[in-house]
Amino acid sequence: MAFTADARIALSTTGKLQSPAKYSGKAVKFCNGELMGKKLKFGPILIQRRNNGNAINTHICNSFTADLAGETKLRDLEMEKRDPKTVVAIILGGGAGTRLFPLTKRRAKPAVPIGGAYRLIDVPMSNCINSGINKVYILTQFNSASLNRHLARAYNFGGAATFGDGFVEALAATQTPGEAGKNWFQGTADAVRQFHWLFEGPRSKDIEDVLILSGDHLYRMDYMDFVQNHRQSGADITISSLPIDDSRASDFGLMKIDNKGRVLSFSEKPKGNDLKAMKVDTTVLGLSKDEAEKKPYIASMGVYVFKKDILLNLLRWRFPTANDFGSEIIPASAKEFYIKAYLFNDYWEDIGTIRSFYEANLALTEHPPRFSFYDAAKPIYTSKRNLPPSKIDGCKIIDSIISHGSFLTSSLIEHSVVGIRSRINFNVVLQDTVMLGADYYETDSEIAYAISKGKVPIGIGENTKIRECIIDKNARIGKNVVIENSERVQEADRTSEGFLIRSGVTVIMKNSTIKDGTVI
Repeated sequence: MAFTADARIALSTTGKLQSPAKYSGKAVKFCNGELMGKKLKFGPILIQRRNNGNAINTHICNSFTADLAGETKLRDLEMEKRDPKTVVAIILGGGAGTRLFPLTKRRAKPAVPIGGAYRLIDVPMSNCINSGINKVYILTQFNSASLNRHLARAYNFGGAATFGDGFVEALAATQTPGEAGKNWFQGTADAVRQFHWLFEGPRSKDIEDVLILSGDHLYRMDYMDFVQNHRQSGADITISSLPIDDSRASDFGLMKIDNKGRVLSFSEKPKGNDLKAMKVDTTVLGLSKDEAEKKPYIASMGVYVFKKDILLNLLRWRFPTANDFGSEIIPASAKEFYIKAYLFNDYWEDIGTIRSFYEANLALTEHPPRFSFYDAAKPIYTSKRNLPPSKIDGCKIIDSIISHGSFLTSSLIEHSVVGIRSRINFNVVLQDTVMLGADYYETDSEIAYAISKGKVPIGIGENTKIRECIIDKNARIGKNVVIENSERVQEADRTSEGFLIRSGVTVIMKNSTIKDGTVI
């Protein structure tokens, strides 16, 4: 075998090195080691033999004929399609969050704690980081102080993640000159429209696609797989979707698609006959026949990718008065633009109600959990708090999560999530409960002083029994309290007493006090 200066190879059956200049046929060029480990195809074999001692110049020679220039171009094109520098993400901070009240009384939905140590905004932010997307805007309007504070602590150049030449910017709803500028965000599309100028400046000159995300979903997703699928299909808009069954279908925007995944029509939260009309054959998206029969609907996750130029055209010129993506722009665009459905057949939960928040948290304690924060390859980032390990003394803990910086003494914790800086005292029973923890510690002297004055310190007092409950941050629950909703009340507003009951779940409000001996 011989290698020439231009990387051509020649083989001879005689075992002698032959000059490749003598041989016809195409030569092989090595391109960044692409031939390493690949099956090599040989060119035609020419025979060398002797006739009466005279050499007939038809040598047996194996010459590589593959030219990898085309393959290199394809590889470069694939890399270009996965280039996260050409993508910007917009995370929508959500509306007033009335269905999550009272957790949203003083905070935006994305700032609601989850999993003991995280906030909902950490999920899309971490998905962006793990996908290589480092240009992120967060649009906020309602109760955004705690959300802005968390973003500043967790996602800056010296915080939990480094963004290189990227950025993370919180954009609050604001008023601008002119009559139209007096309006706050009217919906998801209007929020993006009011900041359309951000995508026309020099910082956005390389942006090709805009990723629209929600700040109150729980899932793990590689957004660049999503974007690459969008680019390869040539779609104007791609909607991340998941197959869903009859029981939950009416809670989502549903799509009808053709056999190539193109969206033909879109209906936002249909009911009755309109719902039945949205049934499709979900085997088109790769589901098995049995799974397709169980999940005959395709639901939108509220996660979209738009070509940048298409998005600006839709918001500014085609539908200048449309306020919402799901109920207005997407359905109206289905007949005019190429909209494609992208299958995400994995765990995803919309944390939009008290019940869904409660169940999603407790689901983290399952074995194995449907969603786990414990993934070394794709971690969920959050604010760096520098808290000590939890101190647990004489407790029995079953199927639960105990977050850092907590103090538990001679208690029973079963099927519960205990948040950061929690304090649970002697002989407490905590079952099927989500405890969000505390924002700060009380010192021993502060606790002793509060008790001496007949007040209740932060945490849960001795001999208290709690079941099926959400305990918001900094709550003070006294001694000998019973919270179990034994009468199975579904809805009750007792805010003056520091709690509510929503969908059968008791919610102890933030900073509230439940006095010694109270029974709920």
